[in-house]
Amino acid sequence: MTNPAPGELAPPAVPLAVYVHWPYCARICPYCDFNVVRDRGHAEQGALARAIIADLRGQAAMIGPRRLVSIFFGGGTPSLMNPEWVGAIIAEARALWPAPGPVEVSLEANPTDAEAGRFAGFADAGVGRLSLGVQSLDDEALRFLGRNHDAAEARRAIALAGAVFPRLSIDLIYARPGQTPADWAVELGQAAGLGAEHISPYQLTIERGTAFDRAVGRKLFAPPGPDAAASLYETTEAVLAAAGFDAYEVSNHARGPAARSRHNLAYWRGEDYLGVGPGAHGRLTQDCGRVGVETEPKVAAYIARVRDAGSGVAGLEILQPRDVAIERLLLGLRIDEGVGWDEVTPLGLDPAAPAVAHLAAQGLLEAGAPRLIATRKGRAVLDSLVSALVPS
Repeated sequence: MTNPAPGELAPPAVPLAVYVHWPYCARICPYCDFNVVRDRGHAEQGALARAIIADLRGQAAMIGPRRLVSIFFGGGTPSLMNPEWVGAIIAEARALWPAPGPVEVSLEANPTDAEAGRFAGFADAGVGRLSLGVQSLDDEALRFLGRNHDAAEARRAIALAGAVFPRLSIDLIYARPGQTPADWAVELGQAAGLGAEHISPYQLTIERGTAFDRAVGRKLFAPPGPDAAASLYETTEAVLAAAGFDAYEVSNHARGPAARSRHNLAYWRGEDYLGVGPGAHGRLTQDCGRVGVETEPKVAAYIARVRDAGSGVAGLEILQPRDVAIERLLLGLRIDEGVGWDEVTPLGLDPAAPAVAHLAAQGLLEAGAPRLIATRKGRAVLDSLVSALVPS
């Protein structure tokens, strides 16, 4: 970062979101393709927590001053962490990047980890927002998804989390084999009535290399086709809208602006975010432009790299303006506020572009908007919309 000349005022600090990746899971879900490992009481977990703190310091020296807006503990299953480690990581991030305003601190948890003392420990450590991986309120669906909790346990966890944390989000997975819109409407309506102010319903996707990918390859089951998935998506929008939730992003619904995920908005708005922990990613603005950062993915190798090199960064790439613009388009169109026209000029897009006018006439883009904004109809077919705006 360039320092101001003598007598000049320093520019306002760039906002920064921090992602902390904790890779351990009690079991690996069959749909998951994240960088995770089985939690078998690995002795290096304490060393990993210390390495994450050291990595924060090392990357802070690389990027210079920032204004912290959010910290997100994801994984993996960060609710398996020692709350003291969580508190130490939060304290370090706050010290490195002072924040004049509030900082959203979120942590992902599984219903099986819903113990009053454990949740209270995370709250005392500084976590104010819990993201609970409920995934379903149907026992048969939970067994199919490979979850190690049942629906009753999920409901108890939601009630407990709602009593402990100021903000609560729950994740759900739909577009399961054989699921009908009527069944999904009932299940989603039940979830909406459990008190969470934020719900993230994700369509089941079959990721390459997962257990579900192998099962589909062996024809053990088939995911819903495009028309069935579209019907389930429309059901999601209708049920949650009726329950008072705003669809501010394709897969995220909140009861009012204050309930929106500040951390995830950093991704969708193209703000700077830094990743620590094995296999974490970051996007940072430096003097050379937009930079993509990736840390060492293997736990032992990550710890060693932090020890020997001062940070866990294993890969760093200066992104080309066109690639940055494509990423902004892909992410910005997911949210209701869209993306700024100035951010997509490398793609030849402006309010007068023929592709923009054509898609607006079809009701897929908001006509005459001050930003490039997909309508709800457009967000339902986002891949096709982006392909029409940026042909291969």
